[in-house]
Amino acid sequence: MESVSQLAKLGLFDARVPRYTSYPTAPHFGPAVTDRLFGDWISAIPSGTAVSLYLHVPFCRHLCWFCACRTQGTSTDAPVRAYAAALKSEIALLQTRLAPGIRLSRLHWGGGTPTLLPPDLIRELVAAIHDALPPTDETEFSVEMDPTEIDAARLDALFQAGLGRVSIGIQDFAPEIQQAIGRQQGFDLTRRLVDDLRERGLKFLDTEILVGLPHQTGPRLADSVQKLLSLAPDRVAVHPYAHVPAISRRQLMIATESIPRPEERLALFRTAQDLLLWDGFRPVGIDHFVHPGDGLARAQQAGRLRRSFQGYTDDRAEVLIGLGASAISRFPQGFAQNAPSTSDHLKAIRGGHFSTARGHVLTDDDRLRGRMIEQLMCDFRINRAQILARFALPPERLEAMFQAAAMAFPGMVAITGQGLEITEPGRPLTRMIARHFDAYAPEAGRQTAGA
Repeated sequence: MESVSQLAKLGLFDARVPRYTSYPTAPHFGPAVTDRLFGDWISAIPSGTAVSLYLHVPFCRHLCWFCACRTQGTSTDAPVRAYAAALKSEIALLQTRLAPGIRLSRLHWGGGTPTLLPPDLIRELVAAIHDALPPTDETEFSVEMDPTEIDAARLDALFQAGLGRVSIGIQDFAPEIQQAIGRQQGFDLTRRLVDDLRERGLKFLDTEILVGLPHQTGPRLADSVQKLLSLAPDRVAVHPYAHVPAISRRQLMIATESIPRPEERLALFRTAQDLLLWDGFRPVGIDHFVHPGDGLARAQQAGRLRRSFQGYTDDRAEVLIGLGASAISRFPQGFAQNAPSTSDHLKAIRGGHFSTARGHVLTDDDRLRGRMIEQLMCDFRINRAQILARFALPPERLEAMFQAAAMAFPGMVAITGQGLEITEPGRPLTRMIARHFDAYAPEAGRQTAGA
C-alpha cells in the first residue's frame, strides 16, 4: 500500500482538481459558441447517426444542503409545467435542425429531481423525444430517482416509456449524517423503492455514495455500504464530497469542523472500496465499481471506456445533446452549454432559438490532450501507438511530455514500451496526473505538445 505521506507530499490532500468529465472542463468554456453555431453543429450531424440526449430538470421539492448542483426548490407543479412546455418547444426546435434518419442511442434524465415530473408530463416529454429521435432496440432510457419523490403513477409512466436503468443517490444511510446534510432518506424507504422497481422489471440499478460527509466514520460508512449491497446494485459510484460553500451557499448549513480531514477521506474511500471488492465488484476507473459482466467492465476491457458529464460510460455515440437549463452538449466540433439560469433558458426558447450561452470549439491540441486525459482517467495509461497514429504529434514531443510527468510524480508514473502508465501506488493521484496534461491548468508543470 502506498505511503500516505508520499501522496501528501505530492499534493493529493491540498489540490482541487477537475473530475475531467470533459476537456477542456466547463469553467474554461467561453462565448465563442453561440446558439447559431450550436444549430449549425446539429445540422451537421450525418443522417443515420445515433445520438444521445441528456434532459435536465433543475427542480427539487427539498434542497439538500450537501448538493452543489444548480437546482431550485418548488412546492408546486406550476413552474415544472412551464419548464416542461419549454422543453417540448426545445425538442421541436431541435427536430427542425436534425437530418432525417437520426436515431436515439441513450436518453438520460437528471437534475435536480426529474421524478417530480407528473405522469402526464413524463409521457408527453418521452413522446416528443421519440418523435424527434426515434428509439431503436438498443436505446437505453435511464433516470436519476429520488426515493422521497416518486409514486406508483410516475413509476408506471416511466416504465411504459421504456425505463431500463435507474440511478439512486444514497450518500450515506446513517441518520446522523443525513440530518447533517439535510437529506432524510432512510434505508427502508430506499429498499421499498428498489423492490417496486424490480417488480416492474428494472434491468439495471446504479447507486452512488459519498465519502467525506460530516460526521462520517469508517464504521458508519461500512454499515451504509453493507446495507447498499443488500439492495444488489449493478453499479456503485464512490464519489468524494466537495465542500464548496463559496459556490453552493446551501453548504453553509454544514459545519466545516464536522467534515473529515482529507487523510480520513482517503481512508473512508478505501473502506468502501474493500467492501465492494470483497463482494465481487470490479473497479472501473477512479471511482466506479461494477460486476464483471457489466457494460462498463466490458468497455474497459475492450479499451472503449469513456468519460462523459455523467461520469464513466460505454455509450459509443459521438454526439450528446443537452436539453434544459445549464445542460451541456458534446459534438465532434466542441462543447455547448445552455443558459444556466432557468429564466434565461425559458426566455430564449420562447423566443424561438436555442439558449446556448457559452461553449468551446475544439482545437487539434484540445483533441490530443483530451484523449490522453481520457485514457488516464479510464485506463490509467496513455497508449503511445494509439496517440501517434491518431494525432500529428512528433514522437519526441510525446516522449518529452511523458518524461515531464514521470519527473513530476516519481514512483507514481512509469514509462513502458506501450506508453505512460500510472502505477498502482499512484492511482489516488490520477486526476492530478491528468491535470499535468491540461493546457488550461496554469499551475501544472506541463511539457508543451507544440513543435
